[in-house]
Amino acid sequence: MAGKKGTKVVDKWKSKKWYIALAPTSLESKELGEVVSSEEDNLKDRIIKRSLMELGMNQNSQMAMFTNMLFRVTEVKGNNAHTKLIGHEIAPSYIKTFARRDKSLIHEVVDIQTKDSENVRLKVIAVTGARVSENTRRNIRKALVEEVKKNGEALTFDELFQDLLYGRFSSKLFTRLKQITQMRRVEVRKSERQEIFK
Repeated sequence: MAGKKGTKVVDKWKSKKWYIALAPTSLESKELGEVVSSEEDNLKDRIIKRSLMELGMNQNSQMAMFTNMLFRVTEVKGNNAHTKLIGHEIAPSYIKTFARRDKSLIHEVVDIQTKDSENVRLKVIAVTGARVSENTRRNIRKALVEEVKKNGEALTFDELFQDLLYGRFSSKLFTRLKQITQMRRVEVRKSERQEIFK
């Protein structure tokens, strides 16, 4: 059966426009790539995910390809979509490689407020050098919470993320926990900026 005469097919892609997404100034306004939208308003609040490797950051680290940064579009000016950093995440597939027989894995979630009053949730994983007792687990959890708060709340939000992305924050946690027992690894596997939407 023939279609209706005079029906005009609209190519939706022709009505869309490409915008360049930019990281915040704390990350040197690096280009995050292009995003497409038919209207500027539809871009606002969109989340953009990029790996450290894609951004040319921490390239000497094996984790660069497994660590993603999350950005939210806050405003559009001309052809540029400006963003703010809202967190990071190490790929779950990479976190699974931490698990080893005769090791203990300890997960802890800690909420902190940075020096510039940003609320951030940090999810930490600690891997011991050998299987540990329940009492040692409790001591590790307590020390983790104390150390995360002490180090995180002494920094601004931007300083915290610099320490997170370059491994300095995890290194401080590792140094504290190895005073309790032999440690294999400590990583902040995920961070989340606690946002308030109006």
